[in-house]
Amino acid sequence: MRRAPALLLLAFLGACSTSDTLSLAPAGKSTTMASVSVKNPRFSDSDPHQWESGAPWTYAVHGTDVSKYQTSIDWQQAKGSGISFAFIKATEGGDRVDDYFGEHWRETKAAGVPRGAYHFYYFCRPAAEQARWFIQNVPNERSSLPPILDMEWNPLSPSCKLRPPAATVRSEMKIFLEMVEKHYGKKPIIYTSIDFFDDNDLSTFRGYPYWLRSVAGHPTSRYGSHPFTFWQYTGTGVVPGIRGDADINVFNGTEAHWKKWLAANTR
Repeated sequence: MRRAPALLLLAFLGACSTSDTLSLAPAGKSTTMASVSVKNPRFSDSDPHQWESGAPWTYAVHGTDVSKYQTSIDWQQAKGSGISFAFIKATEGGDRVDDYFGEHWRETKAAGVPRGAYHFYYFCRPAAEQARWFIQNVPNERSSLPPILDMEWNPLSPSCKLRPPAATVRSEMKIFLEMVEKHYGKKPIIYTSIDFFDDNDLSTFRGYPYWLRSVAGHPTSRYGSHPFTFWQYTGTGVVPGIRGDADINVFNGTEAHWKKWLAANTR
């Protein structure tokens, strides 16, 4: 979507406000390494997007998200290239644990990379059952980032192509999020894609930090003024230490904001 340059600039500056990102939890002493080894890294991409505005490398803090598809990772090398945080797939539905969750969870901590675990939602199981499964399999560590709920359609699922009504989706999300927040003592993060966000009226689902996927434009051009804490800007990035295409994300704030956010969310 094309807009006048002035409007784009205003939207971009509005989205970069950290008033939402820094009010997620009371301040506390962080036990997580907050250092950013490379500020404003500019990673290569196997299928680059031509950014007209709000380019990802204008953000100071970058990270990645991984699952079994990345297999083993050299986290020290990834960190040295500019990866300052990681989101790791832990569970899916009510009976699946990612094959590499244990390894990624252990090795990121050893490398000093702040990390959090995410759950891939399955629409054919009750939210409460999925929350219990996540809690059963993800350690409750004060030093870890807040838990993440991954909400997106999965048309390729061999066992569940169900698409519940938007009101049902939001109701089930609330159940999962409240159970997980009660257990871990941290406000969970919601990851979602453009189509899922629109289909389920998530612009009305407030009170949680968002991690938004937008690989062909800045989030302001796809999600309007909806606040976001993290932005996934590519799924075809090239990150030293990670085999094949990598998902790369940015934190919506400066390095100083990042350190404050970590202090508030890794207590």
